[in-house]
Amino acid sequence: MHPTGPFSHLSESRAIAELNDRSREIFRQIVESYLMTGEPVGSRHLSRILPMTLSPASIRNVMADLEAAGLIFAPHTSAGRLPTETGLRFFVDAMMEIGDVTSEERSRIEAQMRAAASGHTLETALAEASALLSGVSRGAGVVVTSKSNARLRHIEFVRLDPTRALVVLVSEDGSVENRLLDLPAGLPAGALVEAGNFLNARIQGKTLGDIKREIQTRREDMERELDVLTARLVEAGLATTVGPADSRQLIVRGQANLLDDLKAAEDLERIRLLFSDLETQTDVIDLLSRAEGGEGVRIFIGSENKLFSLSGSSMIAAPFRDGSQKIVGVLGVIGPTRLNYARIVPMVDYTAKVISRILERGR
Repeated sequence: MHPTGPFSHLSESRAIAELNDRSREIFRQIVESYLMTGEPVGSRHLSRILPMTLSPASIRNVMADLEAAGLIFAPHTSAGRLPTETGLRFFVDAMMEIGDVTSEERSRIEAQMRAAASGHTLETALAEASALLSGVSRGAGVVVTSKSNARLRHIEFVRLDPTRALVVLVSEDGSVENRLLDLPAGLPAGALVEAGNFLNARIQGKTLGDIKREIQTRREDMERELDVLTARLVEAGLATTVGPADSRQLIVRGQANLLDDLKAAEDLERIRLLFSDLETQTDVIDLLSRAEGGEGVRIFIGSENKLFSLSGSSMIAAPFRDGSQKIVGVLGVIGPTRLNYARIVPMVDYTAKVISRILERGR
């Protein structure tokens, strides 16, 4: 597991790279205190908690250097300091000691995910994963996945006129999705029923993606069973239903957690802005989709992403895969920049792996 993010400041700043042990320890204490309390830390408090003996005056000198390096800042007129977004990124990438998921937590995650998936839909399991991640963080649990991951019960082609038909998809959870399909010229009258029967004999408990891959690998079987135009209808119907971006869905759980532990009026305004961000589903889906681009966990902090430029929020996310090792979605946590990264990163990573194993085994 290697959490990554778009941190470019580190290589550009020799001042950051050359921090000595004393400066790093003071910086670590400032960041860890912020992640725990959200409050600025002053030199007198630091002198009491540091593992080394330093006077408040010496600490203030170090804090001045850290501020000059862009790692900390003084909010308003406070004598204390908080980490900047650059400072948080440096801490996460270079200093944070990531914890591990305990055996008890692993068992609980496995049990919850399998109970949600067994006898229910994939969406139920993903919603449970989102709720679980919300529960271990101060943030909202989020999942984005493709509707083509839904397991099907029935498919039907309904002719609307000589040139168009409706593809009706019924999922195991009873949800129905309709897509328009242009019909090949000269299609025989019984081709729609024949195409539907051919697919219904193969779709039980499979996703659209599964069916599409199976048809592609068994094209010769299909061409032996169906005439050319009906075979084209089957392929066209699947191409219509296995859609691109418009078929992606967002599941969010635990927004109310974001209202807990507010420190000031500006916190409430920040959370209001974050709620507004979460309502803009397309932008959230786009951001989560960026986590599909690499292995393991991705971390986005504050204004590194335009979506959070106003609310100053962070996101920790990891992709999950199906039985063919294809990435089919992303899950994670969105919340304030003072998320407990060291705890949430391994939880997100492990939950994504559990979901992947469930998909690999077909639940």
